[in-house]
Amino acid sequence: MFEFPQQTKFYSGKVRDVYTIADKWLVMIASNRISAFDVILPEPIPYKGQVLNQIAEYMLNATEDICPNWLIHSPAPSVSVGNLCTPFKIEMVVRGNLTGHAWRTYSAGIRTLCGITMPEGMRENDYFTNPIITPSTKAAVGHDEDISKEDIIANGLATAADWDQLEKYALALFARGKEIAAKRGLILVDTKYEFGKIGDTIYLMDEIHTPDSSRYFYTDGFEERLAKGEKQKQLSKEFVREWLIANNFMGKEGQVVPEMTAEWVKTISERYIELYEQITGETFIPSTHTNDDIYKAVTESIKKLSI
Repeated sequence: MFEFPQQTKFYSGKVRDVYTIADKWLVMIASNRISAFDVILPEPIPYKGQVLNQIAEYMLNATEDICPNWLIHSPAPSVSVGNLCTPFKIEMVVRGNLTGHAWRTYSAGIRTLCGITMPEGMRENDYFTNPIITPSTKAAVGHDEDISKEDIIANGLATAADWDQLEKYALALFARGKEIAAKRGLILVDTKYEFGKIGDTIYLMDEIHTPDSSRYFYTDGFEERLAKGEKQKQLSKEFVREWLIANNFMGKEGQVVPEMTAEWVKTISERYIELYEQITGETFIPSTHTNDDIYKAVTESIKKLSI
């Protein structure tokens, strides 16, 4: 934990440490913590924070023509500095394929998710005719909950006008994310976006299109695996969730997180690095930044913002 100049607040989230500066800016440090089913797992994943932060920076820069975003710059590999927004207490989850939570819901015989009706006769990983938005509440503690557009507006989590803008932004961002992924031989399957406001302007917040917030399949062999009902080759955090489920853990009361061996931790780290290199086309360079280096870089950044 740091103490930065003009710091007014500090918050330690599931995977990030967030510092408020002068009630105007945020310093977001991506840690190596990993969470699943809203539980922080016991072992950190080497380089995960750097991977998340650098992919998010790459994607925010690649989508800034679609909507304003919070990022000002990234002074260190695991650090982002940006504008403080008043967040909407919802996550905009966009799904291009029937997989993950949507598939678990569908395979249980339920055809409605967040007020959206899913067609009959779909297979796991099938494309939706058009991407769908299945929002969730943004819980400060505990599990996020599915919610419909109608309930979001009725509960005052967003106005009807704000919802229309959020929906347009989310779908446009998803379309751009799919374009970027396709150029790299990947399919952006689903993802989530968080938004906030400064005055009357809506800003895209947090990370986007990272393995913590998104699921990617490899394009090569997708159709063949789909036809055979085989699992898709993917780059996402879903493989961690699947491992937990296979070991009888879904974050429910009384369940115990299975042991994370050194080999398993190394595998997770390698998967994160693989996604970084696949999605950016760049070779991952592990950071050698110390805490002192990070403190100096952030302090210098704050000085420039304050001028």
